[in-house]
Amino acid sequence: MGDKQARLAVLIDADNAQATIIEGLLDEIAQYGISSVKRIYGDWTDTRLKGWKSALLEHGINPVQQFAYTTGKNATDSALIIDAMDLLYSEKLDGFCIVSSDSDFTRLASRIREAGLKVYGFGEKKTPKAFMSACDKFIYTEILRKVDDPSEPKLRKPVQKIQKPDLRILNTLRHAVDDTADEAGWSHLGSVGQNILNKSPEFDPRNYGFKKLRDLLDDSKLFEFKDVDPLAQNSGVRVRVKRKRSYA
Repeated sequence: MGDKQARLAVLIDADNAQATIIEGLLDEIAQYGISSVKRIYGDWTDTRLKGWKSALLEHGINPVQQFAYTTGKNATDSALIIDAMDLLYSEKLDGFCIVSSDSDFTRLASRIREAGLKVYGFGEKKTPKAFMSACDKFIYTEILRKVDDPSEPKLRKPVQKIQKPDLRILNTLRHAVDDTADEAGWSHLGSVGQNILNKSPEFDPRNYGFKKLRDLLDDSKLFEFKDVDPLAQNSGVRVRVKRKRSYA
């Protein structure tokens, strides 16, 4: 049963997400588990959502109609929240993927986590910090859009361009390594990544133009690495802050 994949509910706020992310979104979610439920919420009589229609059929996403009864009020949010709570109590799920840049889902994310389920948030970089912090992990949708989309640059660029030195990210990396280090200063790379996510769920090396955490650490020139024998009990990559003189 150790290989059992997590069953996830994917709930998309069509008013606050673009259809160009759908392939990248589902590919990303596949890394965390199986999309057992896929629903998207919006007023499908609104021509602004027409870009989603072909994507729904192709990817088997169930559209949920929600009319905008009152101008200025987002009925879509309420419908998504109600469905999420119904799923939380009636389905055997392991987690939720909430796709929106709207802070209205902050309490929902917190409530789901209180029930012991994982919450993966997906939204644009403008998403309020409160919603990002309420998730176990938050992924910027800017890095998920199709590269060949005519509205996007031909080459995928990092969401946030690293300025050298970028003291904020360098301090984040250094603190994470220090917090998880053993007596010799070595940290397990996986522990470093988890430590950063615990503090900043929106952290992702791809936001800085790097595919993996090790690449980002290596580019900073502040850390050294060693590979532990894969047959050893605690195998994997170790990292520590570079020292002027090494004693280990």
